[in-house]
Parts: sequence; structure tokens; C-alpha cells
Amino acid sequence: MTQYLKSHLPEASYTRVLTLLDKDNLDVIIKNERKTRHGDYRELPNGRHQISINNNLNTYRFLMTLIHEIAHYEAFKKYGRTIKPHGIEWKHTFQHLMLPFINPEVFPNHLLPLLARHFKNPKASSDSDITLSTALKKYDPPSHLVFVSHLAPGTVFKMKNERIFTRGQVRRTRIECIEINTKRTYLFHPNAEVEVLQSGV
Repeated sequence: MTQYLKSHLPEASYTRVLTLLDKDNLDVIIKNERKTRHGDYRELPNGRHQISINNNLNTYRFLMTLIHEIAHYEAFKKYGRTIKPHGIEWKHTFQHLMLPFINPEVFPNHLLPLLARHFKNPKASSDSDITLSTALKKYDPPSHLVFVSHLAPGTVFKMKNERIFTRGQVRRTRIECIEINTKRTYLFHPNAEVEVLQSGV
């Protein structure tokens, strides 16, 4: 597993990641893509602790997701299970664990200021940081999928679940989209990835 894990991480991060995993005695499994999350942490019935990460993440997003989940374990261990999953205790733990990785040996230079800004107050998901998420996407394998925020109003697109929508207007932090079959309006995260069927104006 360690060599397989190595192939998913920036090379300069590997030794430090192994040290963290060994210290906390954490098991890591790599899973097929899950649409609702990049990774998760859980305590198993046998008392061991397990982290799972999606296998389709680029190396930089994989590292951030892995440290995100290690931070859950360390925060629960230090502060107890009654804390909020993404509360102040987790934020401080995540910041502390990520800081040694935010350097030009691990991340490309142009990502460093975006990471520094993001980790002043890390969110439950890096996808919530549109600027950082867009920058990280450049390191994904080539894909025909695009962000909803990059579509012109009136663009017809398809979700991975085959539902078809028309892109509407921005409403604060979300984008209105109308499902063609039902005419119902839904609010999309700007970084939702979709397949374009027909370009808008």
C-alpha cells in the first residue's frame, strides 16, 4: 500500500505523510470516485481508525484531502468527540498539520499564495474556495467536464447522473439552473463539474 500511496502524492510530501500515518497508526484505503466527497475518516468497530481517499484526485488535492482527514482524527483525539467536525479545533489542527507542506518543494509556486490565504480559515471543503479549486483543477487529467461558473447563461448541460439543465443567473454564491424535464430551479455550486450539450449566448 505504501508504494501505491506514494504514486498519489507529491514526491516531496511522501516521507512526512508516512510519519504522520505511522504516529497515529492510521489505515488508508484508496477508493473509486465518490460524487459527494473527496475522502472521509471513521473509527472502525475493531477500534482502528481508517481514512479513505478518492483515487481520481490529482496529487496536490490528494495530499490536502489526506491531511484534512488526519486532522479529523487528531482533533477528535485531543478535544473529544463532542467537537464540531469542522469547528475551530479541527481548523487549528488542519492548519498545524498542513503548514510544513506549504512550500515550493511540495506545491508549485503559483499555488502557494492561494494556499496561504485558504489556510487562514480552512473550509469544510476546498471546493468552497473557488479560486483555489480552479487552480488545482489545472492538474487534473484531461477532461471534457467544465465548471458551471464557466458556462454562459442559457448553456444546456448534463450532470453525471444524466439530468439535463439550462444555466441561469448567479444568485449570491450559487448559480440558478433549470432542469429541462421538470422546469424546476436548482442552485448549483459554481465549481460543480458538468458536460456541455449546447452552448449559451
